[in-house]
Amino acid sequence: MTVRPSEQDLASLKGRAVPVQEILDLFQVRVRDHRTVHQISQALTDAGLSTLPDFAVCSLRSTVDVVPLAAIPAQASPVEAEEEMEEALPSQALPQRLLLGDIPSARRGLVSVGPGTPLGQTTFLMRTKNVAQVPVTTGMAQIHGVITWGSVAKMYEAGKPPTLDNAMEKDSLPLADARQEFFAALPVIREHGYLLVRGDDGCLSGIVTAADVTERFEGAARPFFIVGEIESLLRRCLGAALDQEAINAVQTNKKPEHRTGQVTDLMFGDYLRLLDGNQTKQSMAEEADANWAALKWPNMPREQFIGRLKRVKDIRNRIAHFDEKPLPQEMIDELTTFAKVLRAFVS
Repeated sequence: MTVRPSEQDLASLKGRAVPVQEILDLFQVRVRDHRTVHQISQALTDAGLSTLPDFAVCSLRSTVDVVPLAAIPAQASPVEAEEEMEEALPSQALPQRLLLGDIPSARRGLVSVGPGTPLGQTTFLMRTKNVAQVPVTTGMAQIHGVITWGSVAKMYEAGKPPTLDNAMEKDSLPLADARQEFFAALPVIREHGYLLVRGDDGCLSGIVTAADVTERFEGAARPFFIVGEIESLLRRCLGAALDQEAINAVQTNKKPEHRTGQVTDLMFGDYLRLLDGNQTKQSMAEEADANWAALKWPNMPREQFIGRLKRVKDIRNRIAHFDEKPLPQEMIDELTTFAKVLRAFVS
């Protein structure tokens, strides 16, 4: 729930360079979405303020300048602004850098043992904690080596006594700072299967494994592909049922000479304008009724379908306004379910 700050708190932002996260904290907002961005923007406007660049399309780590509203160039109309948000992932909405510290496992701590720990106790810890790498440290700052299942196997293959020291990997340990760029570290993770990460205090703060990389990018990339499939399915359904005139009628964000009437040129909000019978503008609502009838989906509950479509639109906007946290599984499930529904109605 968004909490509106006092006028004094808002006024204190004027003329400052403020992290985006600080603005969200001021409004007690955890996640930027279509609703919370509108509420924050409205509160700033009411206080005669705005941000450069727009806080809605910056990563949480970015800093924006809070300036008087009069200093901002004339804004597009509300419809145009909404359509601009729906363009295919504008470059300014994407993070400029992804750091190792942005990967959750790089900062959530890790299992380690001291140099005097028996090897059997260490491997038992690996089994019970379900970890494949355990660093041997003194105070999490001095790293003596790393025990891995591979290093234990090499010790036995070499016929060495089963001790912690004999089982350790000691040379060329994969180690990086949390502020290092993530993509620069990928070759090391690929080679070793893991990367130890030091925090800002110089101590080990976590470990990034190949599994962590897969998990992070499955959560980041999968929603893009599902939304892409949903748009493709919607266009196939609408393109087969509606004529050029019906498509033309919702392309209100474009100049008349640029309204193509082609389903491939629709934006996400256009799908709702084509089908939502509860629109404020009566003429558009009546046209939407005719468009829905043209789809010939007698067994599809229209109200529930439109509700799901609006929800997908909100999730899509969250994806477009890159959030460093992966999309929650329940939102991915919503997208997946809606895609399945559409597949069943595509001829």
